[in-house]
Amino acid sequence: MVTIGTKVRSGKVGNRQARHRREIRRRTLIRKLALSLCLLAPVSAGAQDLSPNAQILVAARQGDLAAAKRLLEDGAAVNSRNRLGDTPLLIALKNGYKDVARLAVERGANVNLANLSSVTPLMAASFSGNAELVKVLLEKGAERAPVDRVGKTAMVYAAGLGHTEVVELLLASGESSRAAYHNDLTALMWAAAYGHTGTVKLLLERGADASARDNRGKTALAMAIEGGHKETEQLLRKAGVTQ
Repeated sequence: MVTIGTKVRSGKVGNRQARHRREIRRRTLIRKLALSLCLLAPVSAGAQDLSPNAQILVAARQGDLAAAKRLLEDGAAVNSRNRLGDTPLLIALKNGYKDVARLAVERGANVNLANLSSVTPLMAASFSGNAELVKVLLEKGAERAPVDRVGKTAMVYAAGLGHTEVVELLLASGESSRAAYHNDLTALMWAAAYGHTGTVKLLLERGADASARDNRGKTALAMAIEGGHKETEQLLRKAGVTQ
């Protein structure tokens, strides 16, 4: 082994190290290609060599409703998980495949099963603004309170992305418009910071505390001003909000 301060007398060691590095890169590439085939190959092709539980994950990723139905009927586990902890339900929600997500729920998918990043199906649906599936998940008992590894909830994602209809559904299900989340940020602050005036309006109508401050001492109005969101700023000022 070559250590610092050691003089190499010939190119042999360097050549061996170069060959070793090339071999490692070659093996890494092979592993990546194999993984890609498992994740991306059509269910009707190479994925047939996978277990039914692995195939249902592929079907969910591809939005293949027919394959998903067949696999579930043949005994594939509806709560199968990939190496990231994603279930077919989570995968379908992340990729916008409503029919596959709805199928998973109908077949008994655990609507509160989070992945390794603590992302739940409700968070995924709220992030994408899928009000229809948010409603379905809430009706099936999806919990609003869970927090993912970056401190965000379903409400934070919905408000921060301006998904007003989803915010309304979460409020209707019992979420407080005055709740403070990670770093004392409220849904109103998230919406104001990104200039989602419609969402801000809804939250104000539902009793959001516009005078609340985060852990830096900033209000929703201050965040709207910092973001240059004039319309949102005007709405907050009209509502009597001050910095």
